[in-house]
Amino acid sequence: MKEIIQINGRCIGKNEPPYIIAEISGNHNGELAKAISLVEAAADAGVDAVKLQTYTADTITLNVNRPEFKISGGLWDGKNLYDLYSEASTPWEWHEELFRVAKAKGIDCFSSPFDPTAVDFLEKLDVPAYKIASFELVDIPLIEKVSSKGKPIIMSTGIANDIEIEEACISANKFGADGYALLHCISEYPTQPKDMNLQVIKKLKDKFKVPVGLSDHTLGSNVAIAAVALGACIIEKHITLKREDGGPDAAFSMEPNEFKSLVNDCQTIYSAIKNSASSGIGTQKANAIFRRSLFVIKDILIGEFFSLDNVRSIRPGAGIAPKYLNQVIGQSATRSIKKGEPLDWGMISKE
Repeated sequence: MKEIIQINGRCIGKNEPPYIIAEISGNHNGELAKAISLVEAAADAGVDAVKLQTYTADTITLNVNRPEFKISGGLWDGKNLYDLYSEASTPWEWHEELFRVAKAKGIDCFSSPFDPTAVDFLEKLDVPAYKIASFELVDIPLIEKVSSKGKPIIMSTGIANDIEIEEACISANKFGADGYALLHCISEYPTQPKDMNLQVIKKLKDKFKVPVGLSDHTLGSNVAIAAVALGACIIEKHITLKREDGGPDAAFSMEPNEFKSLVNDCQTIYSAIKNSASSGIGTQKANAIFRRSLFVIKDILIGEFFSLDNVRSIRPGAGIAPKYLNQVIGQSATRSIKKGEPLDWGMISKE
């Protein structure tokens, strides 16, 4: 187990800025030009990575019309699995170009493989990491194959229970993954904020001692920002050029300007909560003028006693803290002190 993983040299984990992933999914609507535009828009929004999904309808399901293969309820109600994945898949022949565009834009690009052939294909593209989708978390042979490539893995938990999550983690460790991260995820599309149960982020961190983030299918950015405040070090959201363009995941995806705001807000929240001892000291010094402390308010001669007539708690905060007033009163001055001088312990007799 690693508390910090690295993707292309970028550290992800405790006390590191949130790693923001834009999921393209099927929002290219079958157009390579639109897929390229999505990668470019994500990079311009400031994300750290874009993620693809590597499958074909034939590698992820079967072309049959049995009732088991028909979706009931939700965003894709009534659709046949084969038809949905035919529409949503990213052609494998596009991958190399999308990886190239991402690299040119200075961001990472990796993918979720859905079967062993996808892993073999992605290895040829020298992916820096792998993502295990939430519904594939129970596919232990797939996790074993991905882990054997010796790269970091990000795994979404989805509807998996604690035992299933632990089995996936054991497999990642056993078969050679270069560390792994877990993403809390609610597998509803879209997800209602009231169902997000963000406290699971802490539970996963405490139990597995690995980087933990959020794969977020809610509308807007509020839940993702809250997750960062709760310690999420990875945020994954779907991106679309325009929701009105439609597409399998467009309804719960963010447009580029919204994604840019998300990135900025997550960075702002991280900067507000990160553990930096020096920042507190600097703030105190800068604002010391607004604090109270003990000052001499009348000229005092050497040997003269301090009293309520010549010492008072006032602004600024350059002298001894006001809580020591009673300890100062009745002591004698070790030197002559002018009105307006901040009191310090060197001016006060130790007797």
